[in-house]
Amino acid sequence: MARQKFVCGNWKLHKTVAEATALVKELAEGLAGDARVQVAVAPVFTSLPAVAQALAGSPIQLAAQDVHWETQGAFTGEVSAPLLADVGVKHVIVGHSERRQFFGETDETVRKKVGAVLAAGLRPIVCVGELLAEREAGRTLDVVGRQVRGGLAGLPSATLAAVTLAYEPVWAIGTGKTATTAQAQEVHAAIRAILRELGGAVADSIRIQYGGSVKPENAAELMSQADVDGALVGGASLKAKDFLAIVKGALR
Repeated sequence: MARQKFVCGNWKLHKTVAEATALVKELAEGLAGDARVQVAVAPVFTSLPAVAQALAGSPIQLAAQDVHWETQGAFTGEVSAPLLADVGVKHVIVGHSERRQFFGETDETVRKKVGAVLAAGLRPIVCVGELLAEREAGRTLDVVGRQVRGGLAGLPSATLAAVTLAYEPVWAIGTGKTATTAQAQEVHAAIRAILRELGGAVADSIRIQYGGSVKPENAAELMSQADVDGALVGGASLKAKDFLAIVKGALR
């Protein structure tokens, strides 16, 4: 079945409020109301309200870079899903490799966060991907399979329809290296097969993004693969010209 391509810009720890609002205004002008590709941006927490206001009337949606699994309580420094919804967030990135590597994210905390995001009526973008050593050891599909099953454990098939997966080979994030189209398609197809195990036919409607040094030069080829349904874009999402070129690449 045809799946609408979904491109999300993960701005990571970049952009002041003024810089963020200027960028999304440029993006909105560049898209000119074109909604053929679903587009979202994930600024830092401090910019979310201002970016939401700047995006009013635009087809671009707001995403957050992380979330806590509890709705409230003694969790200093955390942000809950209801609070994100309150400022206009629609999507939440969960389990990004940088969260796993530097902040102790596990498959279990990913599962709890996915549940919290869905309970708040938001849509999770669940990141999975292997380290270079794991790929070289031939363990890519085992690692990714464990992360997919662990992060989505217990979700009914109807709920799975609201989830987006993002395959991000860790060795390709910020390194300039990119998985070949064949490598990306192989893993995406394996993820789709796992989703069929978990949710049956609903798996055919779930988008699986590719992330890892996505840029204008490789975006169209990557997203032309049968099971690559968009991109989770890092560095290239910080420049309007590059990000718009990647979005347009999804239409080829």
